[in-house]
Amino acid sequence: MPLPRTRGTALRHRLAELRGPDVPAKALDARALAALAANPGCKRRAILDGAGVNKAALAGALGSPSAFGQSQFALTRGNAFEAKVKADGGAELLRLVREKLDRGAEPPAHARVPELTATGPEGRTARTALALREATEAPGEWTLLDHPMLALDVAGSPAFLEPDAVVVHPDGSWTVVEIKSFPMLDGSADPAKVGAAARQAAVYVLALEQVAARLESVPRVRERVLLVCPKDFSNLPTASAVDVRKQRAVTARQLDRLTRIEDIADALPAGTCFSPELPAADLTAAVESVPATYAPECLAACELAFHCRARSLESGAVTSLGRSVRAELGGLSTVEDVLSAARGESGDPGDPAVAALRRAARLRAEALGQEAVAGCH
Repeated sequence: MPLPRTRGTALRHRLAELRGPDVPAKALDARALAALAANPGCKRRAILDGAGVNKAALAGALGSPSAFGQSQFALTRGNAFEAKVKADGGAELLRLVREKLDRGAEPPAHARVPELTATGPEGRTARTALALREATEAPGEWTLLDHPMLALDVAGSPAFLEPDAVVVHPDGSWTVVEIKSFPMLDGSADPAKVGAAARQAAVYVLALEQVAARLESVPRVRERVLLVCPKDFSNLPTASAVDVRKQRAVTARQLDRLTRIEDIADALPAGTCFSPELPAADLTAAVESVPATYAPECLAACELAFHCRARSLESGAVTSLGRSVRAELGGLSTVEDVLSAARGESGDPGDPAVAALRRAARLRAEALGQEAVAGCH
């Protein structure tokens, strides 16, 4: 639900203060939202992303520079491949959409490619919504929207998203298209990369559903997206239909559970600022004033992961060992708590986690004792 005008204005002013004077906001993209939704308990990432803080610059100022992100070579290669896929008015792209998702439709001989240029993200979002409505009200035609702009409400603030393409089918339904530069070898791609692309596409599907819900006749947003990649080791495009229903449901649920950004901002000390221009001690204090929920998975998704990992290791938090380990240990939150419980020095013997640790410690001691005896012979 959108914030009332006065409340939304106050929040935007507060978030601008957190970024620092005259520091432009870094826009959230679908990749960041997918990562944010994967760790909804991390208030640190929520407030930094909500305020538009450049986390890469922040990590460098904290002395833990990020290795996260694509190389310039990969970006150049990806842009060249996307241009090839969309050449000739997107003829090849639309052929792949029909082949993989809509074989019953007429071949896309003359597709519409509306102009989506407008001033600012709000203008582009409105222009995209108008183009989608016009395409939906003109059944029987294929329409390709090249880099449309969508808006998705995230914890009370709008995030502007730019999918590679959205296709409107002749029946009026909408399909998200993701174009990636990693290859499909013999018809399949790296499962981890496909999974990441599916989570990203699910964010676009959610945003499109919000646009569709505002139309008088609500069109269907397809839950199978088209993933386009280079075929084998060539630069020729091939594609696969990817069902993102599971990723869409998980992302929607986790975004709904995110703590509202204004609540986090209100709990911060007065004068808190995350500008990389601050002295290191002041900046560290500001970052540490917001609790983080670190897990090893953050290393592949967040620019601040190295900083948070160092702090997690310093405090002996069991989260640095992984979410599955943390879940198994119940109320034991530090490595010292775990070792103390295993030695019988603390912990409730009736706690299943404590009982399992003590049994494991006994088995280990017995095994080491037997090995020592065997070594004497």
